[in-house]
Amino acid sequence: MSETILKVQGVSKRFGGLQALSDVGIEIRKGQVYGLIGPNGAGKTTFFNVITGLYIPDAGTFELGGEPYKPSAVHLVAKAGIARTFQNIRLFAEMTALENVMVGRHVRTKSGLGGAVFRTARFKREEAEIAARAKELLDYVGIGKYAEYKARTLSYGDQRRLEIARALATDPKLIALDEPAAGMNATEKVVLRELIDRIRRDGRTILLIEHDVKLVMGLCDRVTVLDYGKQIAEGTPADVQKNEKVIEAYLGAGGH
Repeated sequence: MSETILKVQGVSKRFGGLQALSDVGIEIRKGQVYGLIGPNGAGKTTFFNVITGLYIPDAGTFELGGEPYKPSAVHLVAKAGIARTFQNIRLFAEMTALENVMVGRHVRTKSGLGGAVFRTARFKREEAEIAARAKELLDYVGIGKYAEYKARTLSYGDQRRLEIARALATDPKLIALDEPAAGMNATEKVVLRELIDRIRRDGRTILLIEHDVKLVMGLCDRVTVLDYGKQIAEGTPADVQKNEKVIEAYLGAGGH
């Protein structure tokens, strides 16, 4: 049996009078691409934000790589080993592509504030290593030639790939992609799918939230479906697509 990377159970979250999540859980194994789908308002983003430390859950247990973790802050979750991208791109617009990826890598540095202030030999060596690794990751996602371009000057699709490179720079146990295909044209989606496939082949584990159901069903090993904050189905893409509750949820939402 393959190693469990993320195990989340019994997650609930309320916002005032709205019960956004009720007893939701998933289990993702090493090397999987795991999809999370559902109609608008299903609770996908809330669940994603709970897992990655943006929202504090009302209830739930969380394990990453077999060890308990508390999703109490985004930076602590990143240190634990979950890296995420955002539905609305969050890059440092005036920094270069290379610098953006280097920022992601700094979560794994050891020199500390003193090394940065006094420019110690260890700090300089580590900075050189970080820059080299950042360049490798830009090449990996296919935008190495834009290393010195400011992030804001890149195309939309290239900005998405830059976000993924920055997430990979943290050496995560799990990379969580929040609607990476949102706003992409057909050509950009093909490139994105090829990149996600490559990341999976290289042994990474991926959690994918995506409105493009066709993309999810073509990429994912397993899928969880949420509706009104509740888990209505979990299984392989083939099983989920035949589930009557899933069909009803999407038809009831006008289809996707």
